[in-house]
Amino acid sequence: MSATRHLPALLSVIAGSVDTIGFLGLGGLFTAHVTGNLVILAAHVVSGDRATVAPMLSVPVFMMVPGLTRLLVGRLAFMGLASLRPLLVLQFLLLAGFLALCLAAGPGVDPNAAIAVIAGMLGVSAMAVQNALVQVALKGAPPTAVMTTNLTRFMLDMGEVLLGRKPDDRAAARARAMRTWSAILGFALGCGLGAACKAAFGLLALALPTGLALLACAQGGTTSRPPERLQA
Repeated sequence: MSATRHLPALLSVIAGSVDTIGFLGLGGLFTAHVTGNLVILAAHVVSGDRATVAPMLSVPVFMMVPGLTRLLVGRLAFMGLASLRPLLVLQFLLLAGFLALCLAAGPGVDPNAAIAVIAGMLGVSAMAVQNALVQVALKGAPPTAVMTTNLTRFMLDMGEVLLGRKPDDRAAARARAMRTWSAILGFALGCGLGAACKAAFGLLALALPTGLALLACAQGGTTSRPPERLQA
């Protein structure tokens, strides 16, 4: 299990870079979380502007994919297989498809073009799988794509470390804070790397998170965690 200790931080780098590259390259589409797309969609509706297709589709897609992921995890558990590596492989394949379609679309692609919308939904699906796998296969790990939750948890834990009266509670808060901080730092690093690579290479920058996702597959494959037994 020690080989997967740093996996949440690596997944955070992936999420940060994918979210930033998708936002810059596909007309403001957030791939790693649905909240931003809801805000953009609501702003378009209120202002009377024509909303782009991808943010509208991203909401049902992001809702559907975790449900399908749950079915896959249940099937893997029935077969006696751990779900971590298969979900990491699925995420890698979705990111590889995201990269391939963006390259096929060429530079200056219209965000409302069919190929760009499909590519964006592959990116959204990859991040939805990542959000799901952290909860079902990396229990106890912090979220890797929702930094509002992580920042809140980190500050509360730091307050407990500094002001708490019970040694056990302070120790638990310190351990949580270290895990959460690595995810926050990883996401920020991913955002910076994603922005720099997008400026230098265009949507070819998606090769960065895709390559990191392949590395995550290798890390996830070394775990000895037993298969999950999900309740029906």
